[in-house]
Amino acid sequence: MAWYAYCITEQQSHNGARSRRPFILEGLNGVDAAPVLSYPSGEFAVIVSEYTRQGELDKKSFLEHARVVSACFRTMTVLPFRFGTVFETDDALRHAVRSNRRTFSETVQRLRGKAEMHLKVVIHDGSLREVMTDIELPATVGGEYLSKLRVQASRERERQTKARALSVQVHRLFNPLEEEVTCKKVDTDGMLIDIAHLIEHKSVDKYQNRYTMAAKQLKNCEIVISGPWPPYHFLPGKLRTVAGNS
Repeated sequence: MAWYAYCITEQQSHNGARSRRPFILEGLNGVDAAPVLSYPSGEFAVIVSEYTRQGELDKKSFLEHARVVSACFRTMTVLPFRFGTVFETDDALRHAVRSNRRTFSETVQRLRGKAEMHLKVVIHDGSLREVMTDIELPATVGGEYLSKLRVQASRERERQTKARALSVQVHRLFNPLEEEVTCKKVDTDGMLIDIAHLIEHKSVDKYQNRYTMAAKQLKNCEIVISGPWPPYHFLPGKLRTVAGNS
């Protein structure tokens, strides 16, 4: 039997005691509306549903996956699997847990009681217009090519410097435990900085209250805040690739 996997949790989080057999989590349906089960493996449980391959997983499946992870996150520490993770057999599922047990244990300890918040900061600044404009490189290598390549590299450094300066300002305002920052161009004179913050779950209200202060202090910026979310951006790299024959 194949299992579609949503996340790893601590087993005792479900009912205060370890179970030996999978049991249904009442009121929760997953991909293809299948009942969701807690599959025990030592001190952990893998949240799964029975799965039969019927073509590619779609946007609806993605939303179903996210809904299950979010529901579990409300009451326990979760380590989300990437979307589309399928274990073809019970043995494949157990092996994945056994081979990553130490990483799972350390990550659960680090993320217990914590949540992820998301900030999208769009900068609209006239001074960015030039550095946000891409350089069209000549088709052939030569003096002109090298000259424009240097300009392109200089503009990229300016963009990254602006992004770093703003992310430092955001960090001081929100004071997260950890952060992950990405930056990309959104139009001819704008830049999007996507920031994930790891915070204590009990600090969510305080974090959200800082939004008004941030909106006033960050000039020429549009800010969108969302969360709390499961800690998708703060899993070890090797955990993100755990999968069966997916």
